[in-house]
Amino acid sequence: MNESVPPSPTTLRAPTAPTLATRLASWRRELAVLGLLLVVGTALALASPQFLTGQNLQNLARRVGMSGIFAVGLGLVIITGGIDLSVGSLFALLGILQCFLLVDWHVAWWLALPLILACGGLLGLGHGLLITGLRLWPFIVTLCGLLIYRGTAQFIAGNNSKGFGTGEGFHGVQAFLTGAWCGVPMPFWLMLVVAGAGGVLLHGTVYGRHLYAVGHNEEAARHSGIRTGLVITGAYVLCGLTAALSSILFAFDSGGITPSNHGNFYELYGIAAAVVAGCSLRGGQGSMVGIVLGVVLIQLIPNLVNLLGWDTSLTFAVMGVVILAGAIADGVLTRRE
Repeated sequence: MNESVPPSPTTLRAPTAPTLATRLASWRRELAVLGLLLVVGTALALASPQFLTGQNLQNLARRVGMSGIFAVGLGLVIITGGIDLSVGSLFALLGILQCFLLVDWHVAWWLALPLILACGGLLGLGHGLLITGLRLWPFIVTLCGLLIYRGTAQFIAGNNSKGFGTGEGFHGVQAFLTGAWCGVPMPFWLMLVVAGAGGVLLHGTVYGRHLYAVGHNEEAARHSGIRTGLVITGAYVLCGLTAALSSILFAFDSGGITPSNHGNFYELYGIAAAVVAGCSLRGGQGSMVGIVLGVVLIQLIPNLVNLLGWDTSLTFAVMGVVILAGAIADGVLTRRE
């Protein structure tokens, strides 16, 4: 009688570690921006000897720092599939409020600056609640914010410029926030801290995974148990907080606020930085490293225009081309995927 031979056990294979090619492919957008940065930086260094001077690099780092902070929050909103067009006008409103608190009302800086941050967070909360509670389009809500904040800033300032003057009590913190440490401007250090915290939040927490999930498909995320309204509202609150921090730095750096033009189009810097770095306007894509690289690239544009002696009116034209190129690249990559 023949004995049946037991089947050989199935061999279990351990999951293979991702190869270098796989890792590089997952960072292809960031690597593309880094490569473009190297090309533009090299071209600028060759075209203008002033590019690599200490003063120019410090000015560039200062602008990157101040813009990078609010770009982090704006990037989180874009990853959810939203948008915030009110950032520039928020700078005008919070800047005027900062002048009133510190100069006119003599509020101590350690109380005034947290109040500015709280106002930014509350306005972001308002955006989030209108978008998630009333199901309004983010474009409409933040466009209304753009108009309301700018108009309010002009009204309460009497459409006049406000400066910080020579009052005492806050110029020490102003000098600290606009100064440098180890030769690097303080706004740049603050941006690294904010971007680092944003990176941990985005890539290392459950909330970060929920941000991506909501951006990919809000309806599917809701059915899977994610509280999408809370996730989206949280992103707008963080955007308001980072915008408020940037507003404090921009106000101290400029020394005064002209409400009619302070912060004009600044939201475009953040949107452009996020788009060229791989944050899809459809939502669900983007990284903190990419956002920071995008900010550096966008801030190189006015630097390039100034150093090469071009008409400064070309700055926004070049930026528009960059945003369009980023949107086209996003569409092409999305279709391929």
